[in-house]
Amino acid sequence: MTLVTKKILAIASAGGHWHQLMALRPAFATGKVHYATTLRGLPEQFGLTSASLIPDCNRSTPFRAALCTFILAGLILWHRPNVIVSTGALPGVIGLALGKFLGAETIWIDSVANAEELSSSGRLAKRFAKLCLSQWEMPARKSGAAYAGSVL
Repeated sequence: MTLVTKKILAIASAGGHWHQLMALRPAFATGKVHYATTLRGLPEQFGLTSASLIPDCNRSTPFRAALCTFILAGLILWHRPNVIVSTGALPGVIGLALGKFLGAETIWIDSVANAEELSSSGRLAKRFAKLCLSQWEMPARKSGAAYAGSVL
């Protein structure tokens, strides 16, 4: 019997989202991981060799969101991940939506900064994530997300 290594696409915007994703690296140890982030040089700071740069975007930047969608679609088609995981923000939501459409398992981990309610990206990601996690009990209860502790 042959064990198949999971291919993982891990997506996070720069800043706190990225640091939370980096804290999750041990959980990806048995997979082949490709990272995507919004800040040039960030993967190299963490010693990552399999990484791509994607445009940062938000709901106020529709053209950048379209460009981000196009680039993420190419990454997903090229790498064919079994799992897509994101700690935020909108680029991660876009990745989850594309991944779900293409048959990948999808996981959203809402930022630890959202202690009262899911982030707006988290509320949107819930539509596409097979597993949506909050790092706080109250937002998890209120939103129907799962709670399994915090990353940090």
